[in-house]
Amino acid sequence: MVQSHTHAPRPYAQVLDRLKQAGLRPTRQRIALAKLLCDAGDCHFTAEDLHGKALSAGVRVSLATIYNTLHQFTHAGMLREIVVSPGSSYFDTNVSDHHHFFHEDRSELSDIAGEDVVIAAIPKPPAGTSVDRVDVIIRVRGR
Repeated sequence: MVQSHTHAPRPYAQVLDRLKQAGLRPTRQRIALAKLLCDAGDCHFTAEDLHGKALSAGVRVSLATIYNTLHQFTHAGMLREIVVSPGSSYFDTNVSDHHHFFHEDRSELSDIAGEDVVIAAIPKPPAGTSVDRVDVIIRVRGR
């Protein structure tokens, strides 16, 4: 009698695949942080937010390592960085074409579908450059 064996997916298989596709070596800390981000789904967060979440999950990591890893993930295309003011950045797990509302009274971002923003014209980029993407941040306040 032939038995068929179905293998359950490894708990970190998706995370390992994403790191591999991004060209990043799967270190213990990258795996742990990428798992936290994958489990969160589409979301906006600061480095400090992720640091707190990591500590709550028992991941011992410094804030400096969080920043370094977030910038590596951003450079590899796994995240987008949204700079809302000098020295104030959020990271976005949704890397699709979209824009943001920034709720100034709550310091929160929310998504705007890419097709909901129409840009009639943009200036010609400087010689030797090309437009990579256009990010629109619309700042709003509650009443």
